[in-house]
Amino acid sequence: MASLKDVEQVADDLAGLVDNLRKEIRDNASFDKLVTLADQISEHADEAAGTFSTVNEALTSRLKELKDGAKSSAGAARSKARS
Repeated sequence: MASLKDVEQVADDLAGLVDNLRKEIRDNASFDKLVTLADQISEHADEAAGTFSTVNEALTSRLKELKDGAKSSAGAARSKARS
């Protein structure tokens, strides 16, 4: 599973790509290069979004497991107290 550290690396890569995009616009604005940089930025942003989604799903699943486990334990304790 991807980690938040991985997302930090993607963010660093994105920052570099955005810097390159700005430099390209200032220097000579080659539209071919601008398209390439924009595509790379889009791919990195999608990667970051995918990582956030994966981490969110893992955390949500774990929290649900813990919540369901607490309910089961409470139910078992009530059942045992009645006996």
